[in-house]
Amino acid sequence: MSHAATPPAEKQLDPNLKDPCYVNALSHFYRGELGRIMIWRQRLDVTTTWAITTSTTIIGVAFSIPGVPHIIFFFNLTLVWIMLWIEARRYRFYDAFRGRVRMLESHFLVPIISQSPKILDGEWRRLVCEDLILPSFKITKLEAVARRMKRNYAFIFGIVLLAWTLKIFIHHSKPISTFGEFYEALAVQQLPSWMAFTAYAGTILAIALLMIFILRSSSEEVTEFGQSNSSLWKI
Repeated sequence: MSHAATPPAEKQLDPNLKDPCYVNALSHFYRGELGRIMIWRQRLDVTTTWAITTSTTIIGVAFSIPGVPHIIFFFNLTLVWIMLWIEARRYRFYDAFRGRVRMLESHFLVPIISQSPKILDGEWRRLVCEDLILPSFKITKLEAVARRMKRNYAFIFGIVLLAWTLKIFIHHSKPISTFGEFYEALAVQQLPSWMAFTAYAGTILAIALLMIFILRSSSEEVTEFGQSNSSLWKI
């Protein structure tokens, strides 16, 4: 008389995953956290839209009216920096709640789909409970600023700086052929050249430092790992 084969240990699900109440509660919890991060995702898009709209408006005014001084781009950069700071703050909240969603996906959904609870062990339930009782950010303010700079704002700053440079070359009263002449052209009435150049060069330096920092200290949310199997996802 044949006996049914005993399933291997790694194929035996955690008893909690067989409890309908437990699975139903975590499913609703996952859905709620997913909706929360989508709201914060939309708020990130709003600040990016503000930065783009402000920049395009100022660039349009600066080039359509030759009499407008190029220092208007200094205020453009200031507004973009403010938008970046606001978006970085929002991104920290988004990342904090996204951490819970990823925890549920890794430790709740993966064992159910794979039928193997030992793929990812650890005290994930305790960590989630602690984060629900005392919510905490998962990244620093500097890392949040650097991430948003890398994703969106490096391009916005680049366009504004390029427009500032073209504005000086196109609408300056004298032709500019050397760096010294460009430096002198930065002066606007009572505003000395060194002050405008500090804002101009300081922005370029800050962008470069933030990009280097984020490239060395942080990875992308979606990595290139497993790219060789990407063909399996094609329909």
